[in-house]
Amino acid sequence: MAKLEDHIRSFGMSGFLLIDEVRSLEQRYGIELGHGVRSVPEEQGEYYPQFEQSVRVEAARMSQYYELFYCLEQAIRKLISETLIDATGAIWWHSGKVPAAIVKDVNDRIQREVDSGLTQRSEFQIDYTTFGELSMIITSNWDLFGTIFTSRRAVEKIMSILNNLRGPIAHCCPMAEDEIVRLQLAVKDWFRIIG
Repeated sequence: MAKLEDHIRSFGMSGFLLIDEVRSLEQRYGIELGHGVRSVPEEQGEYYPQFEQSVRVEAARMSQYYELFYCLEQAIRKLISETLIDATGAIWWHSGKVPAAIVKDVNDRIQREVDSGLTQRSEFQIDYTTFGELSMIITSNWDLFGTIFTSRRAVEKIMSILNNLRGPIAHCCPMAEDEIVRLQLAVKDWFRIIG
């Protein structure tokens, strides 16, 4: 079964790399092959054309990396939640398994969001954690996560790389080609260390 999953992952990554190459060609030569600028929701249509074409193309190119990070971060949150629920029950967040500093910071973030008057992003505290905090939750509960991952050091290293690569995506900056390759390798590494 593991071989089939490896082949499926490889197939997905091959497609991901191919799409990335097509988008690079579009950007390099200023052409549209159907992978550059995505259709704009109607409510944004009035303003979107006012942005420079090069910025729209760059945004479309970067959106795939945002999507990758979104999926990865959600998968990590789900893995943490399910593992800690299995170990301590539904009240895992308050069971002492999450470092006190993270609980405090999350509570502060939730309160700031409530005070802003905006709709709360989630009813679950883990959705208020940063990428670095997710890493700390895993490593501080290595007795539970050590059965899932092949190496604590590898988890720390890969999560650190991913956290650094997340910056340009979260702050709307283009990624250098080397960093795109590094991101693709880090995602592969992440799935490789899951035992």
